[in-house]
Amino acid sequence: MLGWELPPNNSGGLGVACYQLCKALSKKGADIEFILPYQADHGIDFMTVTAAHPQGVVDIQKSGIAYDSYKYQFRDGHFEVHDIYSQVHMYEYAVSQLVTSRSFDIVHAHDWLTFRAALRAKQIMGCPIVLHVHSIERDRAGGNAGNPLCREIEAVSFMLADRIVAVSEHTKQMIMQDYDIPGDKIEVVHNHFDAGDLVPEHGDNIYAYLTFMKQLGYHVVANAGRITIQKGLPNLLHAFRAVLDRAPKTFLLLVGDGEQKFELIRLAADLGIAANVFFAGFQRGKPYRDAYAVADLFVMPSISEPFGLVALEAIGYGTPVLVSKQSGVSEVVRNCLKVDFWDVNDMADKITAVVQNDALRDTLHGNSYQEFSRLSWNDAADKMLRIYDQQVAKVGVPA
Repeated sequence: MLGWELPPNNSGGLGVACYQLCKALSKKGADIEFILPYQADHGIDFMTVTAAHPQGVVDIQKSGIAYDSYKYQFRDGHFEVHDIYSQVHMYEYAVSQLVTSRSFDIVHAHDWLTFRAALRAKQIMGCPIVLHVHSIERDRAGGNAGNPLCREIEAVSFMLADRIVAVSEHTKQMIMQDYDIPGDKIEVVHNHFDAGDLVPEHGDNIYAYLTFMKQLGYHVVANAGRITIQKGLPNLLHAFRAVLDRAPKTFLLLVGDGEQKFELIRLAADLGIAANVFFAGFQRGKPYRDAYAVADLFVMPSISEPFGLVALEAIGYGTPVLVSKQSGVSEVVRNCLKVDFWDVNDMADKITAVVQNDALRDTLHGNSYQEFSRLSWNDAADKMLRIYDQQVAKVGVPA
């Protein structure tokens, strides 16, 4: 397994998805060696975690702008600009050295950062490779063409892969459209979130001011994720401006970081809504979970969201969700509100309806939680094992 991050050193949902999928696969007997581009203690006992080269996590860890910027944020808070492609090249070379001393049945690689390493492993070992697509460059570029080198890596890798796994039908269709890959080469394996992985809430909610104001009749709308062009947050701020005209006792809580942060702070001021918008920054653990718990509605207005695990997390922690129709999670959760990312008026109408109607809020969450509770990473693991068996059988390697 080739991946760029694992919790707790992840900057987004990619690391969480890799961790949960591997845990489910290991329970079904898969022997996994997960190769990362950095060295750190992850406290994982269900698979072997190997550093491709011995750099520390601070050398590779980035803020919530992991895959669409060259700006690295280090743990002491300072920023430096590096070429992400040098890291990709180092990783590819290191993996090529590692695989010669190991025996694998199959190589499973996650997203473009690891695809070149997967192709190198296939060249050396002759083993089949499965490329797991959590996003493509058009996603990360907010619907635009994006970086041509990223697109070239994706295009070549998709052509040479033995099998491609997309996290949603939405992503599968984009791969077919952007790279002319036939649909029968791509399998959809949705992400999940197991109810058993929910962390029981304890202590007071850290958002004390918002909690207090809710006792005075205010409501909270929340969003969590990278603050990048992909996430469609300017549209959310414009919609929230219209919400406040009809429901002035409403707050917007934004949890996350990224290159659009200061642009959004300025936009909130220009729209005259800064007093009702809170930027909480990048959060983990309880502060992250408490954002869901304090909210009356979670909004994910992404321009293009291959899946959107945060929506499932929100449901798990007690909050109904409004998601863009351009998201993969809308394929597995039907009891939620959905809008086109560009339809600011529809977004404002639906947010207003929830914050003004507690019965609607509770019904939405109750129904979505029933769907959520039936989801499991075991289903994804079963599909992956079937894909492994099919690809291994084609090359005659004993599974």
